[in-house]
Amino acid sequence: MCSIVGYCGPVADPEAIRRGFDRTRSRGPDDSRMVQAGEGLLGFHRLAIMGLTPEGMQPFELEGSLAVCNGEIYGFEKLKEELIGKGYTFRSGSDCEILLPLYREYGADMFAMLDAEFACILYDAGTGEFIAARDPIGIRPLYYGYDSAGTIIFASEPKNLLGLTDRIMPFPPGHYYRGGEFVCYRDIAGVDRACRDDLDTVCANIREKLVAGVEKRLVSDAKVGFLLSGGLDSSLVCAIAARRSQTPIRTFAVGMDIDAIDLKYAREAADYIGSDHTEVIITKQDVLSALETVVELLGTYDITTIRASMGMYLICRAIHERTDVRVLLTGEISDELFGYKYTDFAPSAQAFQEEAEKRVRELHMYDVLRADRCVSVNSLEARVPFGDLDFVQYVMSIDPEKKLNAYGKGKYLLRRAFEGDWLPESILWREKAAFSDAVGHSLADDLKEYAEGRYTDGEFEARRRRYTHARPFTKESLLYREIFEKYYPGQSHMVADFWMPNRSWEGCDVNDPSARVLANYGDSGV
Repeated sequence: MCSIVGYCGPVADPEAIRRGFDRTRSRGPDDSRMVQAGEGLLGFHRLAIMGLTPEGMQPFELEGSLAVCNGEIYGFEKLKEELIGKGYTFRSGSDCEILLPLYREYGADMFAMLDAEFACILYDAGTGEFIAARDPIGIRPLYYGYDSAGTIIFASEPKNLLGLTDRIMPFPPGHYYRGGEFVCYRDIAGVDRACRDDLDTVCANIREKLVAGVEKRLVSDAKVGFLLSGGLDSSLVCAIAARRSQTPIRTFAVGMDIDAIDLKYAREAADYIGSDHTEVIITKQDVLSALETVVELLGTYDITTIRASMGMYLICRAIHERTDVRVLLTGEISDELFGYKYTDFAPSAQAFQEEAEKRVRELHMYDVLRADRCVSVNSLEARVPFGDLDFVQYVMSIDPEKKLNAYGKGKYLLRRAFEGDWLPESILWREKAAFSDAVGHSLADDLKEYAEGRYTDGEFEARRRRYTHARPFTKESLLYREIFEKYYPGQSHMVADFWMPNRSWEGCDVNDPSARVLANYGDSGV
């Protein structure tokens, strides 16, 4: 990961901008630079992943124009060759150095050309304007706000903008900003034409596209590792990578010390694929001691995001402290595409599809945010194969009748796609466990118990009513909201609401986001 900032107009207090920017130095500990861009400023904290030499340091410059980018551009080599053919020269091996020449050739149309996870800010010296853009899923973070003079400011995280603007908002994924407007260049969740492929073709395409998504994310000049929960999604990513690697891949699993469901499954998957496997064991005290740190680094009050972040933050911290791994592949985004336990209750195929579109458009506020912050705060980079744009576009286009759980097993298409010798049957067909529960049922229980002891019933009722947006509805949610407000006062609108099952569906009107409270959870937690 890296961190970027762009102040897109006259700067009254450059030191205030620098102080805000330095709050995310852990995203890019290798080098830091802030430069004048017209009347504004561009800044960059570097985590060197591609093009490790000093020439890969940003901002990149082309005849006075400047660019900063937190991202990975897959297949950039082909684009680079085409640009060399047009007369451009390059100083580094960095993928992001192609952005300014691409902009020179194609203008803002270039963003739709990128197969990438990225957030970038460009300064056009010819026109004096700033252009910013974010990838279609929002895997790389970007936020914005306006100063008292109406100048827009962009930055990687909300904490960079605290004190510089009254209202911090997430930059909409799949958009670019230019001339005072946000323009959608790609709606990855929208489906123009439904795919009517037969079941065998659908599964073959799912397998082919996910394999390609993993392969392109293995390219790195820094060391690569894998988070392996023992669930279907991360196990598939690891299995694909293991087949494509000439040496054993490095996998990492986290679990509570007393009831970690997934550790045994992660170990079984690791043994099967022959990975160099490490377990990180955490305790109740580890979790409670890290709670405030995690809420502050996340910048959210959402229950699901916080619960699931506890184990992820602690394992990433251990990887940073104990290894030389700097890139982690993770299993996020599969649920939004293929369904959760609660989408078994979808009343129709159309309802399933509408829910998937909503979740994919909101990913940047929940699971994707969790993965980014837990990884980046520990000076690592996250890559998300299930977020591969070609893969996502295809799965979203599949006839939703085929994605409904009419098979007695969730994510049937994904499981069927990898039948054979990719994984043990016990992993491939294992019921899904909620991520925070799989780290250990006690993790969520400990957090709820801790919150229950913080407030009487009367205190809870009085204090929750202070909030009109995303009003807390349990003592646990109130605890998280109060910690959030300590660090991000008045900024709750950065997150749409709580991630919860669709309460309008029969069987989903629940008061806890964990799948454990649903009637169909079954054998997921064993």
